[in-house]
Amino acid sequence: MNDKTFWALMDELSCRPGDRHERLEWLRGELRCRPAAEGVEFQAHLEAACEAVATDAVWRAVRRIEGGLCSDDGFDYFALWLVAQGQGTYKAVLADPDALADVAEVRALVGRHMREWCDDEWPEWEELDYVAQEVFDELTGREADCAEAFYEALEAVQETWVKPEAEIDTVEATRRTGTPRLDALFPAGASS
Repeated sequence: MNDKTFWALMDELSCRPGDRHERLEWLRGELRCRPAAEGVEFQAHLEAACEAVATDAVWRAVRRIEGGLCSDDGFDYFALWLVAQGQGTYKAVLADPDALADVAEVRALVGRHMREWCDDEWPEWEELDYVAQEVFDELTGREADCAEAFYEALEAVQETWVKPEAEIDTVEATRRTGTPRLDALFPAGASS
């Protein structure tokens, strides 16, 4: 699976109708139609895209949205959610984290206490991280609780795989530390 195919799947996932469960079922179906090796490559692309999200500027933006609370795991789940928003949104946020203020799902949280957010409203999507392994297990006949084969295959791909070059200058993106639009939408102390 190449970068173009990966992002085509993410772009389609971002605009699919239905709730998150239904959208993940669609993605599982798409991966089931491909060789198991492509599911492993999908995961390699997903992990590389998530790694690129981990900048100080994006961390600050997520903390602003989530009222100053964001664990390491929560940030990882945010990165998965961001990738699932599609390539356009992903690139815009990496270039300028304040672009999160333009994302409809983020704007829907404005003015509401975090306790009022439904599970599907949180800008986090942990379950996306398990789809490729689940499909790999199905396609290879492995038991669902035996992840070793999947992670061995993933490690083999990652050892030989040349990651796509970053399409933005991450050094430049990390210089943009201000998030005035997010600050206006999510004032400090408003969620506590």
